[in-house]
Amino acid sequence: MSYHKAICRLRPRLQFIRLQSTSSGPQSTRRFSRLVSASVGVASFGLGWYAYGLTHKQNKTATKVPDAATAAIGAGVELPLINAKNGYPFNFLKPPSPEQVTEILNRDAWSVSTPSTALGGVSRYYGSQVPSNGPCEDRYIHGKFPSPSQPSGDNNWLAWGIFDGHLGSQVSQALTQHLLPYVHKSLARAFSQGTPVDDAAIHNAITAAFLSLDDAFLQHAEDTIASPTLTFAQKIARLSTGSNGSCALLSLYDPSTHKLHVACTGDSRAVLGRLDPTTNTWTTVPLSEDQGGGNPAEGARVAAEHPGEDLDALVKNGRVLGLATARAFGDGHWKWSATVQADGKERYLADTLRPHSAELYKTPPYVTAKPEVTTTVVEKGQPAFMILGSDGLWDVLTSEQAVGLVGRWIEWRKKGGKPDELPPQGKWEGFDLAVYRKEGWNLKSEKETVQDENAAVHLVRNALGGAHHDMVSGLLSLKPPYSRWCRDDITVQVVFFNC
Repeated sequence: MSYHKAICRLRPRLQFIRLQSTSSGPQSTRRFSRLVSASVGVASFGLGWYAYGLTHKQNKTATKVPDAATAAIGAGVELPLINAKNGYPFNFLKPPSPEQVTEILNRDAWSVSTPSTALGGVSRYYGSQVPSNGPCEDRYIHGKFPSPSQPSGDNNWLAWGIFDGHLGSQVSQALTQHLLPYVHKSLARAFSQGTPVDDAAIHNAITAAFLSLDDAFLQHAEDTIASPTLTFAQKIARLSTGSNGSCALLSLYDPSTHKLHVACTGDSRAVLGRLDPTTNTWTTVPLSEDQGGGNPAEGARVAAEHPGEDLDALVKNGRVLGLATARAFGDGHWKWSATVQADGKERYLADTLRPHSAELYKTPPYVTAKPEVTTTVVEKGQPAFMILGSDGLWDVLTSEQAVGLVGRWIEWRKKGGKPDELPPQGKWEGFDLAVYRKEGWNLKSEKETVQDENAAVHLVRNALGGAHHDMVSGLLSLKPPYSRWCRDDITVQVVFFNC
């Protein structure tokens, strides 16, 4: 989730690819301290001699078998040498150079080329991830899987997914392993009924899979806590997928029908860039709608699901009871009963957030994993591309900007791919985060640049400042937890059709 949207702010079984607090005890009491201080002072001398005698006796009677470290040293292993000659005087760390920025941006990037005739026009796709959290809370999948409509054939569907976690990565990681299998099984069941399967039926099957998996994450929390047979560790593990949450953006492409199905739970986003042959320009087609708390449609949904409750208090400042996204997997803090939350927090740290007001938290769940699903036909032979991004990208770029940047990248590649010459840094002298906050976070057009062979890296670079090297280098120099106040985890995939 983005810094200003945060709370407190595949190799699974199918053929797709996946990647990837402290608590204080009771305060010490000083009760009776004045009464016993003199006694403690007198007794300490005797206790000290007793402790010395006990320790001395233990040392004399200790086992004769040396521990591993002692044995190693005794065997002639040299102690590690500490370099005392270098490191003086202190020199400040240097920010990443242009070459180092490029290396950082490509560190977790990937690209895949495919025979377009075999995969319904998909010629290649690119991906990139730049973390801000430590470790990154985003996860993703990409690749092919057996067609749910033709299980006995050689046809495959393609999948790309981005799972933007918050408060941790257990849920986003679980989605890489389980969401597509749940969706595949649900779709296969729909296609096996012997009746025609239209887009609505596909949408229903995907929706059922999303909700079923979220139920598996959450619904047994009360039984888990009360179980007399599960161990402490087992309960911790079982409650983990309710202790944090994740958005989910899943795109499925059926090459046989050229249909692109996009399911969105949360505020990640998918857009399609489509070439208009009459104007030779790229038009932007939304494939999903952000489901943040500031979306009026989400406020209306919450109101409809909780009639008679105080909507202004439930949905406030673009948040649903404090959560920026109105839909997500996991997030037991917005779905479990108040009793389960309190019990899970006290005994298993299954919920670490401040309790909800009893006057407001009456009829959970207030957040749902139900996706909105769209279907778009990618016309055969028509150039198009799809951008999927976690909200770290969309905090800075509009959909139209992103489509325009990829369109510019395509033309750049056609002309030989010579990197833009960066403007002199003096053009942006005096930049700092106060300026950033005042001017707004969106990328300004004068900072747009094309330098990268990977289309996803190209978008990430521009999201971090584009041609403004000092800005990009500075933002990448900020490390967790400070980086979260000016940039989010960013995960992007760009898929090309017929181009």
